[in-house]
Amino acid sequence: MEERTRAYLRGRFRDHYRRTELTLPPAANEREWGYIPWTEGPDTTMVRHRSLLELGDLEEFLVRKRPRHVYFSAGRFRDPGASSMHEKEWQSADLVFDLDADHLPNVTLGEDSYAEMLATCKDALLRLLDFLEDDFAFEDLEIVFSGGRGYHVHVRDESILHLDREHRREVVDYVRGIGLEFEELIETETVAGLGRKTPTERRTLRTEGGWGARTHDRFMAFVDELLALEEDAALERLQAFDGIGEGKATATLNAARNNREQLEAGNVTVHTAISQLAERFAKRAVEADNAPIDEPVTTDTNRLIRLPGSLHGGSGLETVRLGRDEIDAFDPLVDAVPETFTGHEIRVDVTDGGEVELGGDSFTVPEGDQSLPEYVAVFLMARGRAEKEKE
Repeated sequence: MEERTRAYLRGRFRDHYRRTELTLPPAANEREWGYIPWTEGPDTTMVRHRSLLELGDLEEFLVRKRPRHVYFSAGRFRDPGASSMHEKEWQSADLVFDLDADHLPNVTLGEDSYAEMLATCKDALLRLLDFLEDDFAFEDLEIVFSGGRGYHVHVRDESILHLDREHRREVVDYVRGIGLEFEELIETETVAGLGRKTPTERRTLRTEGGWGARTHDRFMAFVDELLALEEDAALERLQAFDGIGEGKATATLNAARNNREQLEAGNVTVHTAISQLAERFAKRAVEADNAPIDEPVTTDTNRLIRLPGSLHGGSGLETVRLGRDEIDAFDPLVDAVPETFTGHEIRVDVTDGGEVELGGDSFTVPEGDQSLPEYVAVFLMARGRAEKEKE
């Protein structure tokens, strides 16, 4: 990045902070703060181990320093400005989740557009919130668009603030479905056999919530799909599973036809073939419903995370705090475009052209010297795809 470009972005970031009112995180004075300045060269150097007391008034600091990125720690410390983690004396930490579109299993880099990647990431966010709100019943959540490739969720319920890394790892494993066993989703009870002296064992797949409900939902969707098919098609569909031949497929189909209500209630002991089939859907549920979070972020009790309301120096977009009811309608490529950068054009030399979706429009940007809406130009400059030209 050329000095003219850096100087321009520093100045416009300052203009943004002059007109933006920021909300500090809870216990802001107990957190470590850090920032990355607009330094020369490809390497970035973070200035960290700062307390809010050292920075002073945050809004004045941002106007004065005009940083490229701004962060605060998930951890809360007795002395947040100390130069080593030991000297800081850790007290507690938010439970932070990071979803990054670049790391999602169903995103294809080089093929999916930026908008498509962010849409996929929003789907992952909604799955994560399903775990946090329904499975864990967390209530104090802050949801943030990162300004770059994804979303952050900060959990600040009192019950999790003092969890150590190992206990946070257990939360990670749960939302990722790591190590999930079908037997863990089964409740077993002994019932008297009708007309028989020997009692029988009833195995019921949990349907009231958690991974049991997710597995049951996917299994029943398959059962209903199966029952809607002609017999030959249904048998063929079953035999597509490894280990299911014609005989087992016939037994499974008959059991499903004759015991639909029992299956809806979670009873998987109506037939051995049914139980074996249902077990396969635990893995399918994990593959489809897990939340693909960045695991090291959640287990790190000292992690620095991007400040809501600040600008992302790699995109020029704003880090946006979202209400729970705002997520569905939120379009990051429209709603995170800073108002400071709208309403006028500037000249840039585009070195890496292509399609840009931003501000509700799609631009085909050729390479070379040209005039572009400033928010598009800032986006390209921040991503290293353009340099500022003299006006």
